[in-house]
Formats: sequence, C-alpha cells, structure tokens
Amino acid sequence: MTGTDGGGVVSIVIPVHNAAPFICEALASAYAQAGLSIEVIVVDDGSTDGSLDVARSHHPGIRAIRQVNAGIGAARNRGVEAARGEYLAFLDADDRWPAGRLAKLVAAREKLKDPAAIFGHVRHFLCPSLQEASRRRLHCPAGAVPGYFAGAMLLRLEDFRRVGPFEEDLRVGEFISWFARACDLGLAHSMIEDVVLERRIHDSNHTLSRRGSFGDYARLLKRTLDRRRSQRP
Repeated sequence: MTGTDGGGVVSIVIPVHNAAPFICEALASAYAQAGLSIEVIVVDDGSTDGSLDVARSHHPGIRAIRQVNAGIGAARNRGVEAARGEYLAFLDADDRWPAGRLAKLVAAREKLKDPAAIFGHVRHFLCPSLQEASRRRLHCPAGAVPGYFAGAMLLRLEDFRRVGPFEEDLRVGEFISWFARACDLGLAHSMIEDVVLERRIHDSNHTLSRRGSFGDYARLLKRTLDRRRSQRP
C-alpha cells in the first residue's frame, strides 16, 4: 500500500474458508488490477485445509488475519477493521475479477459527489475441476446479469463504516441485510454495464453448503421490515 493516509488506495478484503484450490486464482485477479494502488487483506475464517499458507506462499505481500470460524460476515468485518484505504472492495476466495474492473468502478464512483456504492455486472462460470455429474446437477446462469453482490461492489471505506458492519449471526444473506440498511440510510447506488465479477459455481459454494441456514433469509427480512416500521412517522 502506498501513501500514509490511504488516499486513492483500494482495500481489498478476501474472506477465505477452506478454499485452498481457488485462493491463488482469486489473488492473482486482484493483483492484476492495473493502474491503482491496492492493499490485499486475507481473513482466514478457521480454514482446515491450509488456505492461508497457500495464499502466503504465492503472494507474500498480503496482509493476513486468522480467526476462529465465525462466518463470512465476521471475516469481512475483520478485514474492514484492518483496512486503511480510501476505497473498499470485497472478493470471495473462490471467485475472480476481470482485468480493469477496479479502475472502472473507481472512475464511476469519482463521478458522483454524494455517498454511493457502485456495482457492476456478474458472469457465472462452472469450475473446471467439476465432475460431469456435478456439471449436470448445478445450474450456471448464462450471460452477464446486474450483480448486487459484495464482490461486485465498490464504495468508500468511510461510507461502509457509516452504514455499519455485516450482521455476524447471519450465515447467509448477510450482504442482503447490509444493503437494505444502506438503502434505508440513504446510501445511493449505481450500476455500470461492465462485468466486474466472475462467480465460480462448484460443489462447495457458500450458499449451497449453507442450506441449513436459509432460515436466516426470513430473519433478515423480518429485521428489515421491523426497522422500516420503526422509522415511519
């Protein structure tokens, strides 16, 4: 990271839990973002497959944090606490970014005066290591779609902190809940047409492996509705 005040620097937070086969590809796509100063913060969420050691061996310049397994929301929050840049971006350890995505998102954010989150489009892909049976079973959406995901977003670090951290008791849906709070607080958002995230479809996807936590969606919906009712005149 260059500079002492974080001006112009993008803090990239990468939570990882047992993603040793994918983490290096994710990191390579982060470091391939040309023309910007970045700091890469990898938060190991209690991995048992040596994910952080793999990441360090290929990219010794990362800022590494370990924590007992507490979920993706908690891992992202730890990364945000350590961030020192002007901008904030998230990348899951099993996904990747296309070249130039950060520059495009920063340029779009710079055009706006008010606090705002900038999103881009998302393209899904089947993991090359999938067995044929899994390829037939898993659905991979075709084409690029607007991506309201953490990995497709960029905003100023101060704007994220104004909204507040992810809810750590939600094992799924933590970003949906955060974005609903951001909208309630008046944080604007904008969508660019470029693909800014490539999401990997594989057997151990976070949402697929957390089927037992899908009740979290109902909980976060209730929280959102309760909050909005309490804010009505």
